[in-house]
Amino acid sequence: MNFLSTTILLFLVIDPIGNIPIFLAALRSVPEERRLLVTLRECALGFGILVLFMLFGRVFLQMLNLSETSLGITGGIILFLIAIRMIFPTSEHLFGVNTGVEPLLFPLAVPTIAGPSALATVLLLATREPGGFWIVLAAVAVAMGLSTLILAASGMIAKLVGRRVLSAAERLMGLILTAVAVELFLQGVRTFVLSLR
Repeated sequence: MNFLSTTILLFLVIDPIGNIPIFLAALRSVPEERRLLVTLRECALGFGILVLFMLFGRVFLQMLNLSETSLGITGGIILFLIAIRMIFPTSEHLFGVNTGVEPLLFPLAVPTIAGPSALATVLLLATREPGGFWIVLAAVAVAMGLSTLILAASGMIAKLVGRRVLSAAERLMGLILTAVAVELFLQGVRTFVLSLR
């Protein structure tokens, strides 16, 4: 994958537009003058966790004795499930967040930003293309930068476009992510079939 496609994939997986309602609910009890600072802090923590998974992804796979092929197939399945939830959202969300307490790491940095799908994706990209580490790192940085801008302006965006437009945008992103997930899954299956010959 090239820089642009990797950045788009990571942006879709992080799903900042779909995460706007979660950020708004989690920051409801936080004083307004601190909301931007908390958002920036949580995005920075999420970025740090994603980079850690990038750096130690191959070691992590070796410790668990997992192949890159199985990771590719698993990553495709996880992305597909996340995409389905984006297209058909459920009432379960906010990860049981206590809105009376200022969030720290949970639930905004993890699992809202650095969730299972994002971690699986960076792990997959880092192990599949070890020679393109800096391209993947730059893509993570750009995707997180765009996500941070959107989440920092979440209150203004929600007022400006309304919840119905946000919901429609998230479903559109879910449709795109579904196609990406299927492609990842097929690549993993293709690699597995070729390895049997």
